[in-house]
Amino acid sequence: MKALLVDDERLARNELRRLLAAFPAIEIVGEASNAKQAREFIATLPPEIVFLDVQMPGETGMELLESLEPPAPQVIFTTAYDEFAVKAFELNALDYLLKPVDPARLAAAIGKLMGRGGANAGGSGVGGSASPVGPTSRLAAEDKVFVREGDRCWFVEVKTIRLLESEGNYTRVHFADAQPQLFRSLNAMEDRLDPKYFFRANRRQIINLAWIDKIEPWFSGGLLVHLKGGAKVELSRRQAQDFRENMSL
Repeated sequence: MKALLVDDERLARNELRRLLAAFPAIEIVGEASNAKQAREFIATLPPEIVFLDVQMPGETGMELLESLEPPAPQVIFTTAYDEFAVKAFELNALDYLLKPVDPARLAAAIGKLMGRGGANAGGSGVGGSASPVGPTSRLAAEDKVFVREGDRCWFVEVKTIRLLESEGNYTRVHFADAQPQLFRSLNAMEDRLDPKYFFRANRRQIINLAWIDKIEPWFSGGLLVHLKGGAKVELSRRQAQDFRENMSL
């Protein structure tokens, strides 16, 4: 996939080029230091993916993306500022990476890119890829994820999510004082969460281990887990055994 790097800092472009060398499916075909140059590249190349900085002299990356006529390339923002994330996703950006770019987060973003790219990427639909893109895109505790429900949007640190609950084909996510419903199954969410931090308590719930307040014995050899914030989650005898083994109780 042809890629364009857009950043007013040469060192930032060099670092991103170095990181992208680990992904042979990505071919860097151009670099731009401002939005005007980027627009010219996009019109003549055109690239399939643009790695785009937000804050640049003159026109910002957001303004550039808003101005592009369809079909526009996929965009992954790379920036030192997290306050523009909600706006980026409203503009249908593929991902939003904070500098310094973490290689694992970059791998996850490219995994999404390959899934969206379809035949052009040589992939096999969502979750497929034509070439190695690093490990499965598990979300680290420090990662931030974009959450939307209706007109409301959040940019949430994974470690602040204390509980996920299945509601049929949807998942209710609990963080801070919000409980939005996501259009993804609990099984799909489990695939993205790191088991070092999250535990499948039962068929309906996943808990964040860091949010456990106390644990008490429950019926038939099970456990009752109290989470900070007041939620109580029951572990069956089987899950309680797995929990004890995982936590070395």
